Amino acid sequence: MDSDGEMASVMGFSGFGKKARTFDLDAIFEQTRRTAIERSQHILEERQKEDEGESSKSNKPSSLFKRPAAPAKSRKQESESSSDSDSDSDSEIIGPPVPPPQEEDDDDEDMVGPPLPPGYTGSTAQEEEEEEEEEEEEEQGEDDDNNPVKKIPDTHEITLQHGNKTVSALALDPSGARLVTGGYDYDVRFWDFAGMDQSLQAFRSLQPCECHQIKTLQYSITGDMLLVVSGNAQAKVLDRDGFNVMECVKGDQYIVDMANTKGHTAMLNSGCWHPKVKEEFMTCSNDGTVRTWDVNLDKKHKAVFKPRSLQGKKVTPTCCAYSRDGKLIAAGCQDGTIQIWDRNLSVHTKFHCRQAHTPGSDPSCLAFSYDGTTLASRGGDDTLKTWDIRSFRKPLNMATGLTSYFPMTDCCFSPDDKLLMTGTSVKKSEGNGKLVFFDRASFQKVYEVEVTNASVVRCLWHPKLNQIMVGTSNGLTKVYYDPVKSHRGAKLCVVKSQRKEKHAETLTQDYIITPHALPMFREARQRSTRKQLEKDRLDPMKSNKPEPPVSGPGRGGRVAAHGGTLSSFIVKNIALDKTDDSNPREAILRHAKEASENPYWVAPAYTKTQPEPVFAEDSEEDEEADKEPEWKKRKI
Repeated sequence: MDSDGEMASVMGFSGFGKKARTFDLDAIFEQTRRTAIERSQHILEERQKEDEGESSKSNKPSSLFKRPAAPAKSRKQESESSSDSDSDSDSEIIGPPVPPPQEEDDDDEDMVGPPLPPGYTGSTAQEEEEEEEEEEEEEQGEDDDNNPVKKIPDTHEITLQHGNKTVSALALDPSGARLVTGGYDYDVRFWDFAGMDQSLQAFRSLQPCECHQIKTLQYSITGDMLLVVSGNAQAKVLDRDGFNVMECVKGDQYIVDMANTKGHTAMLNSGCWHPKVKEEFMTCSNDGTVRTWDVNLDKKHKAVFKPRSLQGKKVTPTCCAYSRDGKLIAAGCQDGTIQIWDRNLSVHTKFHCRQAHTPGSDPSCLAFSYDGTTLASRGGDDTLKTWDIRSFRKPLNMATGLTSYFPMTDCCFSPDDKLLMTGTSVKKSEGNGKLVFFDRASFQKVYEVEVTNASVVRCLWHPKLNQIMVGTSNGLTKVYYDPVKSHRGAKLCVVKSQRKEKHAETLTQDYIITPHALPMFREARQRSTRKQLEKDRLDPMKSNKPEPPVSGPGRGGRVAAHGGTLSSFIVKNIALDKTDDSNPREAILRHAKEASENPYWVAPAYTKTQPEPVFAEDSEEDEEADKEPEWKKRKI
């Protein structure tokens, strides 16, 4: 050790740095043990005094709580505390011994050395701060769970450009992979979140109903079919990629009783799929009926429900919806009533509210809660109401002042059933359309989002993605999401960079000119990539150019070339063969003498019955006619 110290002093680094603090572990343990014994004795004396005072007042036991067992003692500790244990045999030591406060020395600030001993149980300030932060996070998480407003995914948004006119229909498949939008411009656009990049372009656009506005779009529960309800009398069902599956039949408009027609006879207003049966869907129309359909039976509807007013007159349904279990069918009617039928009983209503909304204000949406006990209705009278299915006389809650200019303004429940969402309309250049959130229990407006300077028509809150889709009157579709609380959907396409077009490089590499080099060492002159690509494009082999079609009829999947059919083969090889210069008349008549002398085909059958041929002889009239000039001859 002395040699090491001398070496360190010689090297010149023995005097640098701070001296490490050393610990005497045995002394620390002994001091801790003695302090714990003294504190335990002091606590026992205080407890004895309290017990004696209470026993003098009442005969009840001195302690209502069972004390914990004393820690194990060493032999030395037992010998020292033998007198105390004899006097207080009934009492027990409470709790583990408390470590003494560590004495602070003047050179603690300069302490450099090993960590605290293993027997030391005190917590550092950093550990206490971490525990406090964890407690705060847990409390914050509990607050977020109790506060549904914190669950609204509105921190980020993307904008999809559908067109220039109102987006009147929105649909997301159950998996949340594909979004479909429809509008007043008759277009239906398909958006694939997994296939889109930051350009946010639709991968397909079509007009399934020609010149009719799209009213409603909805995917089936399996996501393989899409219901399209437009302004005509026939709803359509498309497959996942937009190809036609079936079209509802149109009814006879001259029949008075709508139950006797096979389909709707007037413009459709709304429609939706059955939540349990994947082949069944429902539509409502201006002909005063609500009809259910089967995809496999396109010739006729399944059932007809006819809303009636208090006087028994026909009423036009403007919106319809299935309950969550599919057993009830609800319709909002033009006279302000909400009528609900049992799905299997189409004659009489099961629930009927006569004055749900103002008469003449077309209700635009009906939505059932996820628990199936509450119905929300969005009215054209600028109100939003909730109803209890079990007591359908009066609304549970009502919100007013929600402007609505469109007959398909939406309302929907949040995935946790604690919030209710709807949109508001504005006139042009008079403000921004808003997305308003209400608490379902208290029906207080708890949150709102300003979407754009146009009306909010459609809104949809997907439970699996936890993202909100909004359709506006200026042709935009906005998707709101939260990177933490949302899943997939818009998060997939915002991270993909936009694809760039491939640009041809001017030169592949630098070209060194060596004019006097021998031919075997001379490099070929480099050409630009653009010229090389143009040259390769003209080469049918390198560009994989398909064979062009040949004009004329064909067969066997290939347009016929010369010789592909028997007739074209004969024409090409016989009729158009110009190698034979002989006279065709002479070629035929060279067999005439042999055929007349030795007939083989026809003449032998008529040898006995064949009459003698009689030919016309030249007469004088014919000779005179031949002598007449050309202009006198009769034209035949």
